[in-house]
Amino acid sequence: MPTRAVARELNINFFTISCLKCRFRDFGSMSKRPHNRRPHVTTPAQDLYIWKNQSLHGTSPVTTFGPKACMLQNPHAVMHIQDPASQRLTWNKPPKSVLVIKKIQDASLLQPFKELCVFLTEKNMIVYVERKVLADPVIQADESFAAVIQRFCTFREDLDDISNRVDFIICLGGDGTLLYASSLFQKTVPPVMSFHLGSLGFLTPFNFDTYQSQVTQIIEGNAAIILRSRLRVVKESREKNARVDKKGIIKTNGDSEGSRKAMQYQVLNEVVVDRGPFSYLSNVDLFLDGHLITTVQGDGVIVSTPTGSTAYAVAAGASMIHPNVPAIMITPICPHSLSFRPIVVPAGVELKIMLSRDSRNTAWVSFDGRKRQEICHGDNITITTSCFPVPSICFQDPVNDWFESLAQCLHWNVRKKQNYLSSKEDVF
Repeated sequence: MPTRAVARELNINFFTISCLKCRFRDFGSMSKRPHNRRPHVTTPAQDLYIWKNQSLHGTSPVTTFGPKACMLQNPHAVMHIQDPASQRLTWNKPPKSVLVIKKIQDASLLQPFKELCVFLTEKNMIVYVERKVLADPVIQADESFAAVIQRFCTFREDLDDISNRVDFIICLGGDGTLLYASSLFQKTVPPVMSFHLGSLGFLTPFNFDTYQSQVTQIIEGNAAIILRSRLRVVKESREKNARVDKKGIIKTNGDSEGSRKAMQYQVLNEVVVDRGPFSYLSNVDLFLDGHLITTVQGDGVIVSTPTGSTAYAVAAGASMIHPNVPAIMITPICPHSLSFRPIVVPAGVELKIMLSRDSRNTAWVSFDGRKRQEICHGDNITITTSCFPVPSICFQDPVNDWFESLAQCLHWNVRKKQNYLSSKEDVF
């Protein structure tokens, strides 16, 4: 194949749905399937299994978000390569429900939260709010807001499933609110609109001053979106009745399947494996598609998405990657080696992290900074690109928003300009 053709093949956007394999399941009441076909039902064990394809671009993500939203396909895309600036949001039916996420224990957000909720109820929107948000004493004491609260639908994290009830999400706060919104949806995610009311605001492009016109545009379906890829992480742990021999093989007293516990997570920013409270080096083996590629000896390792490349990874010396690039980034944390540089691997690979057999201590893992837990001998963490990205609504478009965040939040390439030379000055 000619070099130019190969290059074009390798640059195909991994968010294209026509040329990659993916196992699609029931995506809500508005998904396009024949009404006389019974929905596919999977067991919990099958939910932990993913059809792995060997494409460089990872699994093909779903392009329906929640019950009613989907991405507008561009018919003019060449070779199915869609310009990031042309990704648009559209609705199968007008949205009727919205989830409002507010940063907890932040008094400065109470007034914007009240104003937004009143505005949404006046538009006859069904407003979902987490129960612990309404437990704030200041909100409870506001008698003028009591009538609005009565119209809310409440839910509890990890207890109530709202995945097929919410049409889109509005976040009030900083970048952490978007990460929290992502954690609430383990499969398809409704479109997310994030208002900058926190400290950094790299992922929150909207200003709250003009929220009424901006929210109205979203309800009308007039918005650009960026699909932020997530990592599908499965952590397998051995039960306490199992033991590990000198060769690292797990020995059990009974059924091997019954002695292991698997937990699944959808991660938007990064998976961090570190040495925890121990003073010794972290010593973990890193596998790529079943092959041992290196042993990380240092404070730990970060496996991040392109969205997470501007978070912990960039602080550890990694490059910044645009969210539309299909990739997974591997960044060591303070490696005890002069040659261990951060690397970028294709989105379609499968990574596995295990504690080294001769490690002096255990390690710890966290997922987007949450659910921190210990990794023992015999445990393993499998990481692949998820089928379920986060459709983040843009203020302008995916390209301009990203460079605006680099300039405003991280002050990328800020430098005093060099003075020009006048015609009379000598160059030397």
